[in-house]
Amino acid sequence: MNKKDVSAIRRQFKLDNDKMTIKDIFNVYVRKESSEIYHQELQPFPMLEREHQELFMSNFKKVLTGQMDSKLFELRFQQEAAENHSQLVLHTGLQASEVEDWEEQMLLLVEKMFHDVQYEHDVVVTFIRGEYVKPTKKTNEETEEHARDEVFSHSFILCSINKTEEPQKSLLFDYVEKIFKYNIVVDPIINLTAPIAGFMFPSFTDNSADVNHVLYSAGKPNQLDPHFIEDVLNAEPIMTAQEDKVVFEEIVREVVGDQLNTTTLANVYEEINRVMDENEEEDPPKLDYKDVERVLKVSGVEDVSTDKVEMAFQKVIDDEKYELKANNIMPKFNSKSIKIDTKVARITISPQDLKYVRQVNYQGKRCIMIEVDEDVEIEGFKMIPEA
Repeated sequence: MNKKDVSAIRRQFKLDNDKMTIKDIFNVYVRKESSEIYHQELQPFPMLEREHQELFMSNFKKVLTGQMDSKLFELRFQQEAAENHSQLVLHTGLQASEVEDWEEQMLLLVEKMFHDVQYEHDVVVTFIRGEYVKPTKKTNEETEEHARDEVFSHSFILCSINKTEEPQKSLLFDYVEKIFKYNIVVDPIINLTAPIAGFMFPSFTDNSADVNHVLYSAGKPNQLDPHFIEDVLNAEPIMTAQEDKVVFEEIVREVVGDQLNTTTLANVYEEINRVMDENEEEDPPKLDYKDVERVLKVSGVEDVSTDKVEMAFQKVIDDEKYELKANNIMPKFNSKSIKIDTKVARITISPQDLKYVRQVNYQGKRCIMIEVDEDVEIEGFKMIPEA
């Protein structure tokens, strides 16, 4: 899935939407002390009170919110056999005609989530199953052919995991008796505003369902849960965007050394951005060791060879066939996404303007020089050019 696919589905999670039908909701309350199920509740989603539906809809949208490869990850299921493999469990649940059969499969997943794992808080695991329809084409007003005459129909399962919190102590004022009262609430609050994990099955690309992949949602950006990915979802390990960027920087450092001038670095970013622009309508392009070699050569780096870059891949990532996602290793090209920190100042600049920055020696001191084509103002005063 790409961000366009995720965004298209996320927008459908709203009430009174005939494109999205949520059939059933299954909530499981798990105690932190024992990691055992304390309570479970299965209901038709339309039977919930409207206020409850709105809370859950907002929660489901939170699960599908975030940057790809930073908070949302499309995971491939492991191919090796495993007991109660999650791909089989989810597919069986998706195809279940009886709601009790779906409930049974979801309980298998809950068991895997809390096997040999203890959370810091009581946890509520919520499953829904529903159907999302998308017209195959737009309405044609001339032929009166309606977009709903032919649709793509997708069944899905979505899971949201949320922690509970202790209610806040508060002081109330009773208008009738005109006294202050201490508010005592013992019921735990389920925090639906910040899911700690979640997933959606199957993955969707354009208008096709992909049962070999699952969309995983991390609790926080760039903080993966290896246990959840590998042992619960039985999916293959994956790199975050942040890790991809570090790998790229280490590979370049292995090839060119620790020092790189700003002109060369600007050329590297411009070349990667050009590759991304050429593949704008496709999935984010990936760079293997041959692509990295070409980028470095085009950017003006000398003494670069295929063997040298391949060995760098092998040393850094232990896989010379690894492919880096271009959008992961690239700072946002048109925004001030690069930070230059010094003892006296912090400068933010966009990759496309990096070529105007230089480190120079001036009167025996290292200085940062920034080329500008307009007068510079500080606190309303124009700076006087110095020789």
